Amino acid sequence: MSLTQRFLQRALCLSLALCSLQAVAGAREQALQIHSRVAGVPPSEAVLLEMTNHIDNNDVAAAVRLAMDNDGFYRATLKAMATPWTNRDLTPFAPLNDYTATVMGLVRDERDFRTLLYDDVLYTGADNLGLPPYSSANNQHYQALETADVALVDALSAKTQSSLTALPSEATAGVITSRAAAKAFFVAGTNRAMFRFTLLNHLCRDLEQVHDTTGIPDRIRQDVSRSPGGDSRVFLNNCIGCHTGMDPMAQAFAYYDYEYDPNTDPDAEFGAIHYNLEGETDPATGTRVEAKYHINAGTFAPGYVTPNDEWDNYWRRGPNAILAWDPTLAGEGTGAKSLGQELAHSGAFASCQVEKVFNQVCLRQPGNSADRALVTNATANFAASGYNLKQVFIDTADYCKGE
Repeated sequence: MSLTQRFLQRALCLSLALCSLQAVAGAREQALQIHSRVAGVPPSEAVLLEMTNHIDNNDVAAAVRLAMDNDGFYRATLKAMATPWTNRDLTPFAPLNDYTATVMGLVRDERDFRTLLYDDVLYTGADNLGLPPYSSANNQHYQALETADVALVDALSAKTQSSLTALPSEATAGVITSRAAAKAFFVAGTNRAMFRFTLLNHLCRDLEQVHDTTGIPDRIRQDVSRSPGGDSRVFLNNCIGCHTGMDPMAQAFAYYDYEYDPNTDPDAEFGAIHYNLEGETDPATGTRVEAKYHINAGTFAPGYVTPNDEWDNYWRRGPNAILAWDPTLAGEGTGAKSLGQELAHSGAFASCQVEKVFNQVCLRQPGNSADRALVTNATANFAASGYNLKQVFIDTADYCKGE
């Protein structure tokens, strides 16, 4: 037998041994794995015994719920999953903020997770914790909450966003209008970043994956060249594929900005979200529309001039209809709240949450037919549960408990 044959034989034996161990993993081992994956820490002996009994009694859901009662589920698992959604670098190594705290709170309270993108809600630390008050101008409240010796599972308190900020209720859109999101995605630029990262983080699609050159480009702004480098083919075959759908929807953010002093605060740490109220005008545009929507108007002067915050979802027609838009919604509206509802009520939003939880619990992306079947079933269960994200953790933890 050659050296290669011996190596392959040993590898096969090792593989079979590992499979055999997985196949005979008992309820105790499965309970330990569930708790470690869901809460990020091993369970106490008492919790492990209780979880084992639940699994022995074919009640895996009860075992997973015990793991979700541990503060590690919030402080480690949910924070690691949600923090990349709050910054352009997609890093989990960022402080707790109003965006991540709101994700945690909606999960803890088993609320409809779709409201993350459109409800008048923010979660803060409880009033009796002695924390610095919530501020639209800094993150001190959440930094103090994260370092306090309190369990986040008990410390979070639901508030209306409009009661904490200068935003009227109709201008709130869940985490889209949180301070953390504004700091990351409304700062400078053209507000297209808010649309792109909301799409990436909550529908699991980047712009390249929704590229569509079949639509009508009548809402593409003036700052997009129709012949980059003197070649109109670049626009027709590339630029148009993203901007035709993105620009009409990003118009929902036309009245928003993140204001800070670049001279004294170059890192934008102490800025605040700003919204042009009824009757308030931007000096550069003479309307409620922020000046950033009219920058580089000379690039293509006949292009679209944004007059208001009315948006339209051109992706309901053509290949991006596959994102499963809600037929009960109009597919058009005004402002960030109605756009957030349009995105959150899509089938792509629901399946995206399942894929993210699967990756968090199973420590890998769905990769085979069994995995994809689980995603399909878990997405259906997610909807049936009223979009309670804890149900997704139950389904995925049950599926991966023997790995």
